[in-house]
Amino acid sequence: MGLKSFSDPTRLYGLNVWGENNFIIEDGLVKVNHGQRPSLVHITKKMRENGYKGPLLLRFPHIAVKNVKRLFSHFERAKKEFGYGGKFKAVFPLKVNQFPGFIIPLMEGTKDLDYGLEAGSKAELILAMAYTNIGSPITVNGFKDREMISIGFIAAKMGHNITLTIEGINELELIIKEAKRLGSPIPKIGLRIRLHTGGIGIWAKSGGYSSKFGLTSTELLEAMDLLKEYDLTDRLSMIHFHIGSQMNDISPLKKAIREAGNIYAELRKTGAKNLRAINIGGGLAVEYSQKEELSNRNYTIEEFTNDVVYLLKEISASKGVREPTIFTESGRFVAADHAVLVAPVLELFSQEYSEKSLRLKDKGNPPLVQELYDLYSSINSKNAREYLHDALDHMESLLTLFDLGYIDLTDRANTETLVHLIIKKSIVLLRDKPSQEIKDVLERVQERYLVNFSLFQSLPDYWGLNQSFPVMPLDRLNSRPTRSASLWDITCDSDGEVAFNIENPLYLHDVDVEREEYFLGFFKVGAYQEVLGMRHNLFTHPTEATINFEDDGTYRIENIIEAQNILDVLDDFDYDTKEIERRIRQQIDESDSIEDEERKEILGELYLYLSENGYLRTINFNE
Repeated sequence: MGLKSFSDPTRLYGLNVWGENNFIIEDGLVKVNHGQRPSLVHITKKMRENGYKGPLLLRFPHIAVKNVKRLFSHFERAKKEFGYGGKFKAVFPLKVNQFPGFIIPLMEGTKDLDYGLEAGSKAELILAMAYTNIGSPITVNGFKDREMISIGFIAAKMGHNITLTIEGINELELIIKEAKRLGSPIPKIGLRIRLHTGGIGIWAKSGGYSSKFGLTSTELLEAMDLLKEYDLTDRLSMIHFHIGSQMNDISPLKKAIREAGNIYAELRKTGAKNLRAINIGGGLAVEYSQKEELSNRNYTIEEFTNDVVYLLKEISASKGVREPTIFTESGRFVAADHAVLVAPVLELFSQEYSEKSLRLKDKGNPPLVQELYDLYSSINSKNAREYLHDALDHMESLLTLFDLGYIDLTDRANTETLVHLIIKKSIVLLRDKPSQEIKDVLERVQERYLVNFSLFQSLPDYWGLNQSFPVMPLDRLNSRPTRSASLWDITCDSDGEVAFNIENPLYLHDVDVEREEYFLGFFKVGAYQEVLGMRHNLFTHPTEATINFEDDGTYRIENIIEAQNILDVLDDFDYDTKEIERRIRQQIDESDSIEDEERKEILGELYLYLSENGYLRTINFNE
């Protein structure tokens, strides 16, 4: 079942597989493995004490910076190991995460490296110009018009090391026109090449001859002719390819590098003497799985960097050309780990099935209901499997009797309650005796946890691409979880569920949410999820905060951006919120069901709700 490994909760939740040593389990808590190692629960409760409720998105900039430095160190190691003469540089693709809470500290923390930003739109290019350190690279990919190319010329005049990557011959013609109009300095020029090599998996269409971007071999030669004709050959500095995000197999990349390396060598031989760089795009995979046997990739970062450096050195030597500068755009690798979504559990749906909810009759309980009660009263570790099977059989028989009209609704309710109580007991009693029957039961009767978040807003790739994300409780990790869990979000949509998967199961604790808080952490949500998140049911982004560490290891909670309130969300959808307020106020004034002395109080209460975000409030039953 997986619970036998609970003596090591790190392995039960796969932290040793996906954690990259960013988080640890200590004293039953998930802690940040940095500075004084604060627990995520402590950070969360500190924010809640200051009035921030609902789901929280916690950013850890030091993790993103660490990932960039890790990428650079591995390429430098590989270069040294293979005697590679070219340089290594990298850019972060803004499409992965454009939010200031991520971008600004990333650029600040990597200013001592040849690390910049990649833009794919005019707005992203403005961000790149504002936040890339002068001298660090800016690359511009995607389709461009004259205005976008003109902005690139302005960036060059500002002193930026900018490369405009050409996606089609028409873009090169626009650069030529802008060069005549604006003069020097002219941005560097890159050529996106359309490789024969394709990617694999969900993003396979990023590569291959049917891909959206890139120049064919014929167009490459045509581009070279144009560059020579207008004396711009010296501005051609880079070729670029991209075969897909989240590459789970290294083989297509190796084929693509061989193909691109040979194109690089041939272009240099045709006169591109300043062509000195190959941008291998993104795709360095992130490990999302919580089980080693379900790994998302078949290679390590060591193998990735070794293969890139070795192959480009080998091709350069065989073709007699200089070894190119290597560029990467591994955005997911840099960003995914830095953000954690923390969401409180609101309800366990089976907790209505408790002994206090039984309505056994003093006389006249159906025999099978009485047998269920006897099973529940006498179940132990020796008979648990047998009693579990009997209980499930009895439930099927009793539900049939209800359908036929032989038992009443009270009998049916007692049946459901007793069977759930027996299942609950048997799972605990049999936790050290895994069997296929228990696995089947877990898959069939897992606990539904209602979690205060929107899957569509915070985990859109789970819904759209079936992308799994590591999830685990943030505390109680020194006690055994006994419930096989599926997670329900609070949207009005049946797709808003992280379903239980027996091959990759999630086990959680049986907590009383009326008496105690229970927080779940969704990890590796820092890439794509925020910008792709949708406002299904008009749920807004969670409240976010940046966790920065001081030199002494203490931490500060900074840059808090609250979730939008209801009026702000409606305003974003172009509703006239003043008109909404006027109409509601008028209806309250005209309602015959509201007493005059109530109107002001009701209106004030409604305005209070409109000023808060739409996530649910945890009920305090002690109030």
